[in-house]
Amino acid sequence: MEDIIYHITEKSFFDSQKEAGEYFPPTFAEEGFIHLSTKNQVENTLKRHYLGKTGLVLLHIDSSKIVAELKYELATNGEYFPHIYGPINLEAIVEIEKIN
Repeated sequence: MEDIIYHITEKSFFDSQKEAGEYFPPTFAEEGFIHLSTKNQVENTLKRHYLGKTGLVLLHIDSSKIVAELKYELATNGEYFPHIYGPINLEAIVEIEKIN
């Protein structure tokens, strides 16, 4: 298990969630979990799902501070990706990196 895991999101959407003290992506209600990546998976995740999008940030999340359940699950590409089954508590976010 990685110490730091990563989540890609639109900065404007993330900023709109801050006052609640926790973060849910727009797809949470539909999927029931939050997609994350390990450091080695971030580049391919960006290429697969965010090509051409701007205004993105990369949330660096300390996995030891996550309150919700964290699981590594097999994806269709044969890799194990981290998923959080609940919100990301803002205290777990240790850095917000501007992507573009």
